[in-house]
Amino acid sequence: MIKPRTPPGVLELLPRDQIAFQRMLDTIRRTFERFGFLPVETPVMELSEVLLTKSGGETERQVYFVQSTGALEKNMEGVPELALRFDLTVPLARYVAEHEHDLAFPFRRYQMQRVYRGERAQRGRFREFYQCDIDVIGKDALSTRHDAEIPAVIASVFESLAIGEFTIQFNHRKLLRGFFEGQGIAEGERQASVLREIDKLDKRGEPAVRETLIGEGFELTPEVADALLAFSRVRASGHDAAQAALDALGAGTAIFEEGRDELREVLRQLRALGVADNRFALNLSIARGLDYYTGIVYETTLDANPEIGSICSGGRYENLASHYTRSKLPGVGISIGLTRLFWQLREAGLIATAESSVDALVSLMDDDGLEAALSLSQKLRAAGLNVETQLEPRKLAKQMQYADRAGIRFVVIRGEDEVARGTVAVKDLRRGEQFEVAETDLARTLLVEREQWRALPRAESARTGSTLPEVKA
Repeated sequence: MIKPRTPPGVLELLPRDQIAFQRMLDTIRRTFERFGFLPVETPVMELSEVLLTKSGGETERQVYFVQSTGALEKNMEGVPELALRFDLTVPLARYVAEHEHDLAFPFRRYQMQRVYRGERAQRGRFREFYQCDIDVIGKDALSTRHDAEIPAVIASVFESLAIGEFTIQFNHRKLLRGFFEGQGIAEGERQASVLREIDKLDKRGEPAVRETLIGEGFELTPEVADALLAFSRVRASGHDAAQAALDALGAGTAIFEEGRDELREVLRQLRALGVADNRFALNLSIARGLDYYTGIVYETTLDANPEIGSICSGGRYENLASHYTRSKLPGVGISIGLTRLFWQLREAGLIATAESSVDALVSLMDDDGLEAALSLSQKLRAAGLNVETQLEPRKLAKQMQYADRAGIRFVVIRGEDEVARGTVAVKDLRRGEQFEVAETDLARTLLVEREQWRALPRAESARTGSTLPEVKA
């Protein structure tokens, strides 16, 4: 007999944890749609030649290729025709290029799908995981005003998820490039290498990064390395402090000034969009390691749990689909790695196992009561409740035990005594109480109880036995 086990690098959840995860997905989806983003889904498989245009080195080694048994039997040589997507950016690039003449620009898309990477098996690293992305794509040009809207979306998402205080940190690649030019680091590839090293400051620390920058391969002077590190230390929270920090940087090259002006404009619009000052901060150490970022870059962290790292990141890029079309398609976007985020939050005790999505179980005492139980269940569903019907008679204690284990809060009991009185008994398994209500008032009563429970403050939830808050639905 084969032992049942999941493959390494996948997250498989029990139903009530899956409900909590699904509610996070639903919350993110609703927020994206509230800001006017449209849904897109692309195939899990892409042509290898399309998918690998962006990859190389380590990324290509992580790609899962797809081959039919027929192809294997024919001993077909070379790279398989198909591969599983490793992010949602390349499929988006292909999608926009292919459907360019049918889309309205600026094209505002959201996409929430699984991606696949051959990650080294280790705790908290997944080979299959959900990404939740938004992007705004322009035709020929895209105003930097869209760069300010993205953090407003991020703020709304994480406020709705209610997983703790957070800060959206941002920088601008033009500001970085301009400062590098002022330090004599002008060549493109050399700039990119230094950027990637600066981006490691939080992980490696200043001494290690400085040693690398002045060592073999970089060979910067100690003075230049120190200037880069001093520049990277600049932090400023909120609108006024960030504007003052930008002003204090002094004059720079043309591209430096361009980046600074764009950041100033973003800051003004964040205020107009109503993003609270404590939600964002200027952080000149953020570079984002991916070379295709050309403008503003974002990283979002939880204030109380910085060890989790970035929970949402992205930025501006000049030309999304240069491999697939001659059209210039600049864009800006962000990505939430939801599977890893959910796992991290659960490990940190910031997400509770959810209550069941089933509101009530209609019990069954004997076969004679089946039609009445089915009819009552339908009435409750019509009123807006999620209801499971016990279809085979069991001892009431067993039905209670089942409901409790499945996370169902209410058990509706309709015995002979209740029928005679025109009532039903309701066992509330969360409060440990039982009450009787007229059958005609049952649906309204359960709806009121459900909404009151959802509105309970966290302290009350803890007092009554739910020690952790659910993610807001």
